[in-house]
Amino acid sequence: MDTHRARSLHEGRLMSLPHVTGVGTGKNDHTGEDVVIVFVTRKVPRDRLRNEDVIPDELDGVPVRVLAIGEVSAQE
Repeated sequence: MDTHRARSLHEGRLMSLPHVTGVGTGKNDHTGEDVVIVFVTRKVPRDRLRNEDVIPDELDGVPVRVLAIGEVSAQE
């Protein structure tokens, strides 16, 4: 599936997860392949999350990268 389509289809659910602040698309730093990027305030070990709160490793066959960016606030 196309990366942008996978992001569009799953963005609403991903944004409802704890610690998620944004969803985008980009490239894997190592392989150059297209990925869905999920921005989080901090990474939490899988075993400390409920199953329904775990960000999947892929969405419709498109790899997912989780990127911790800290707290996000509006700039004036």
